[in-house]
Amino acid sequence: MRWLPILIVALASPLAGCATTSPATYLVETKGPYQLDTGDAVRVTVYGDTELSSTYRVGDSGAIAFPLVGPVQVRGTTTTGAAARLAAALANGYMRNPDVAVEVAEYRPFFIQGEITNAGQFPYVYGMTVRAAISTAGGFSDTANRDEAVVYRRQGNEMAKGVVGLDFPIFPGDTIVIQERWF
Repeated sequence: MRWLPILIVALASPLAGCATTSPATYLVETKGPYQLDTGDAVRVTVYGDTELSSTYRVGDSGAIAFPLVGPVQVRGTTTTGAAARLAAALANGYMRNPDVAVEVAEYRPFFIQGEITNAGQFPYVYGMTVRAAISTAGGFSDTANRDEAVVYRRQGNEMAKGVVGLDFPIFPGDTIVIQERWF
């Protein structure tokens, strides 16, 4: 009887290698408020001043070139934070109690490559998933892995990589790679 547990382990060990395992995944943050970055276009409304109300693009330096006050750094902030920064800059000698609102007019694009019909850069639509991105790029190629994708996402000063399912939400600036399937 005392050999029975050893026998069970000895017989089960070779079978453990046959078990299917999910691919290794890495942390790719999916929550939190949207943060502005290079390539985004924002619609700025300055109440009481129609000449300053317009659409501005976040430049390579992460700033909006705003009339009167010059560049205002908005990279990494939310639209609420950007509105507060713009209001503070205008209040510094240009306007009394400026009331500023900022909203995203156009998101920066996402990128997709690999086993799809048309690789490249595409406009992001809020709430987009990997599946929607593949459809935007013309669909899978004949040899594509149709179960998962690799998503690269900048998180702070680092690039995160994750193997995800097709219903995983993507963000502007993400790079999606569709790999080849192994028959």
